[in-house]
Amino acid sequence: MTFRTRFAPSPTGPLHLGHAFSAITAYDMATAAGGIFHLRIDDIDQSRSRPAWEAQIFDDLHWLGLSWPMPVLRQSERLPRYCDALLRLWDMGLLYSCSCTRADIRAAASAPQEGAPLHGPDGLIYSGTCRPATPPKGVMPIDSALRLDMARALASVSSPLAFSESGEGPNGETGSITPHNMVQTVGDVVLARRAMGASYHLSVVIDDADQSITHVIRGQDLFAATQIHVLLQRLLDLPTPLYHHHGLIRDAQGKRLAKRDDARAIKTYRAEGASPAKIRQMIGL
Repeated sequence: MTFRTRFAPSPTGPLHLGHAFSAITAYDMATAAGGIFHLRIDDIDQSRSRPAWEAQIFDDLHWLGLSWPMPVLRQSERLPRYCDALLRLWDMGLLYSCSCTRADIRAAASAPQEGAPLHGPDGLIYSGTCRPATPPKGVMPIDSALRLDMARALASVSSPLAFSESGEGPNGETGSITPHNMVQTVGDVVLARRAMGASYHLSVVIDDADQSITHVIRGQDLFAATQIHVLLQRLLDLPTPLYHHHGLIRDAQGKRLAKRDDARAIKTYRAEGASPAKIRQMIGL
């Protein structure tokens, strides 16, 4: 089996040192295994994606010495594929329409049940305001968010979920990982957003399967989301890759780097005369 991995940045800002660490780590692992490194453009949020940032991504990664097969996969071109997956989950009775705003969700979460966690891998854990008592019937709506009924989804899976971790989770998790209490700790995640067609969770699972990705290499900030992805893989009869979560590049205050931190953008270091070898040294590679 050919080792296949990917790096999937969003063209919504400049790549920074954290992106360089993730991309180079994936590229080096694929190269060492005689495998394939894919570049994927996560541009499903067309309101924030910009062609100039995509061009910068290509330029920065080539400058770092990375290469990949062409053409690249762009999520904005795959909405019908995501819709097919949503329709399948809808017909299984696992989705429902949600009209709650973020303000509504914050208000509901301001008085959580005693001992209930407030945040999960998808942000504030949804209280279930719009969750119906029975699965909705008829045509799947396209003018509202669609949430996964987590309890029903888990009940439809016949055996325990698990994935293999060759890196390390934020709390030192390694080996075979079995998620627990996803109803309480994850909640009913959004799989389709209004005006976007699909959420990250759904699109990444479909894309990984369609590109035959065998190894998902990404930051520890996405470790908690992996259980969502493994559940979707089971529901949609898709293979589960091996996962490798790596540590994050942080600033002097210990915060994870963000795209708004232009001071650590790759293009800034390039303008100052840094070399690709210097970037590798700076990020510990």
